Amino acid sequence: MDFDLRHVMVTGGTGALGSAVVGALVTAGAHCLVPYLVEKEAQRFPHRGNLQATLIAAGDLSDETAVARLFEVVPELWASIHIAGGFAAAPVEETAKADLMQQIEMNFVTAFLCCRAAVRRMGAHGGRIVNVAARPALEWRSGAGMVAYTASKAAVAAMTVALAEEVAKRDILVNAVAPSILDTPANRAAMPKADHAAWPKVEDVANTIVFLASPDNKVTRGAIVPVYGRS
Repeated sequence: MDFDLRHVMVTGGTGALGSAVVGALVTAGAHCLVPYLVEKEAQRFPHRGNLQATLIAAGDLSDETAVARLFEVVPELWASIHIAGGFAAAPVEETAKADLMQQIEMNFVTAFLCCRAAVRRMGAHGGRIVNVAARPALEWRSGAGMVAYTASKAAVAAMTVALAEEVAKRDILVNAVAPSILDTPANRAAMPKADHAAWPKVEDVANTIVFLASPDNKVTRGAIVPVYGRS
């Protein structure tokens, strides 16, 4: 895959999956724009100093003004990849409205606003958008114990498919991936007795995302791609 210095926005690009995506994109020749919320995210970013990965202090991506300002800095946007989000698990009777709204803001609203800004920026020249849903967005019963999170990610999946149909004639191909539990140090620490070998590796999930965002993807749109590994 050759991105030929195309500009790619990667929200959540300082996290475990995001850093793997940025690494794969840089290797493929892309110029990545990586927004961050707090300085410690920028400090731990493994590609800090790479001329093909530009960190941007963007603020809260659930804020319309912040998102509009962020996308205005892109000279010509080829792809927008939306990994930013958050996770919370709790029984429904212990989930307050504020908890529900936080999951919707962090997962769905951020993705929606970034998709909207990307479509506006791409205009008529086309491009690629990739969102990140989750396994419970496809397999609702697996979302027991994390209903608010499941609902927010299911909204991301539904938006992806609807938007893909809306902008297809403009050569903007919109897709999403739906990971199961990713093999990261944080997840291993949280679940030390799990079968970590079965979990999908962030590098492999990143490669799927990068393909969907690449010029090599000429036909795939409206897909919610399961990236479960052997789990």
